[in-house]
Amino acid sequence: MQAFKGSPTEWNALLLTFPNAHILQTWEWGASKIRNGWTPEAYIWQDETGTVEACAMLLRREVKLGFLTLKVLYCPKGPTLDWQNHALRERVLNDLQKHAKKQNAIFLKIDPDLLLGTGVPGAEDERPEPLGESLQSELTKRGWLFSQDQIQFRNTVFIDLTREEDEILAAMKQKTRYNVRLAARRGVVVRQGTLTDLPLLYQIYAQTAVRDDFVIRGEAYYLELWKSFMEAGMCHPLVAEVEGEAVAGLFILHFNHVSRYMYGMSTEKFRELMPNHLLQWEAIRLSKSLGCKSYDMWGAPDVFDESDSMWGVYRFKEGFNGITARHLGAWDFPARPLLYKLYTNFLPRILDIMRRRGKQATRKTLSD
Repeated sequence: MQAFKGSPTEWNALLLTFPNAHILQTWEWGASKIRNGWTPEAYIWQDETGTVEACAMLLRREVKLGFLTLKVLYCPKGPTLDWQNHALRERVLNDLQKHAKKQNAIFLKIDPDLLLGTGVPGAEDERPEPLGESLQSELTKRGWLFSQDQIQFRNTVFIDLTREEDEILAAMKQKTRYNVRLAARRGVVVRQGTLTDLPLLYQIYAQTAVRDDFVIRGEAYYLELWKSFMEAGMCHPLVAEVEGEAVAGLFILHFNHVSRYMYGMSTEKFRELMPNHLLQWEAIRLSKSLGCKSYDMWGAPDVFDESDSMWGVYRFKEGFNGITARHLGAWDFPARPLLYKLYTNFLPRILDIMRRRGKQATRKTLSD
């Protein structure tokens, strides 16, 4: 395990040599976290010939817990390697554990983008993924713990983009297909956004967060993140308008032949015209034109019933008839077990405080 010495472009090019590399491991994603107190650090593993066979973008942060200053490490949707290579994954996990201890971190969180299975548990289309189950078992034996702080969505819905547009549309549920066409017939127009649209899209995003009761960060964070990915050619905003007025929008971020719907926003106006249905369809079409092979709708329930807060969103996504994908999720290696226990005992309270402050800040943004 050694520090990566190349440029941001070289890092992203290296990632693209791995078929499963995720956009959250790109240089741009790591750099976007600096504003929130994280320090990105890129590492590689080489074989005896000097060929890179694994890599990881780690985020490091110091957290104040009372009188203590504690260090945490996080590898979002990584590390990146051939997980079927058992000797390599042993080497990478061993090195990461040693690194966490050497850094005197409380814990290291990893979030490998590996499937545990597809389909809803208990349904006819459920299919287990042995590799994900094998790694889950190995992490448990090593003393890693399934994290109570799942930063990214564990589950999601993918649309297969290798099919023709007509085939994708025909596969949708009848009501969803009807709503896509209804929006177009009733005057909803979807256009690609530009850098000048970003402040407007953030304002709509803030309205959405207040209405649907979820936490977002401040405007500067999103404007910087969206701008950096747009300038890198990896982000495309879409704006839905009715009579020239923006009523909804979304951002797709794409990398390594996968497009992801990571941010969506809408106003209360003209909701009966189904602008979000048309937006998703145009996002699918745009993703295909960019050469993407799959479209990640970014988020599905942890528990597949009405008790889960994501259930309503999931029912909307179900209409597009994608593949439900269940992932391994985030796992913590407690390098300092006693402090880790202290940290996780306080974590729910810390998160509640942060959520309350975040919601207050968002409401203030809208009222200013």
